[in-house]
Amino acid sequence: VQLQAFGGGLVQPEGSLRLSCAASGRTFSNNGMGWFRQAPGKEREFVAGINWTGGMTDYSDSVKGRFTISRDNAKNTVYLQTSSLKPEDTAVYYCVQSLGPSVVTQRSAIRYWGQGTLVTVSS
Repeated sequence: VQLQAFGGGLVQPEGSLRLSCAASGRTFSNNGMGWFRQAPGKEREFVAGINWTGGMTDYSDSVKGRFTISRDNAKNTVYLQTSSLKPEDTAVYYCVQSLGPSVVTQRSAIRYWGQGTLVTVSS
């Protein structure tokens, strides 16, 4: 499976972006998907996760209420809609696929990492 993330860019504080991650391979719809991020000088951290059906989601406390994860299994794509962005949201955002069908929140449960897409929040 290859994960291709795109949609990052430069955005002003309180702005929004939609990140997308297109997956190749036939296992997309059977696995949980998620987003992690890594800010400069910091550890990579969980942002959002979604189970295989899209019926269950989880978010880090820092983005809850501002970000929404969703998926379209027909398009093999997972999305991260961001809003009310803050400078501290600046990071490289990585799309991930879980080892199983559940929501992925831990690095130990990740099967594949995609390449990152940079989000910069600055005025």
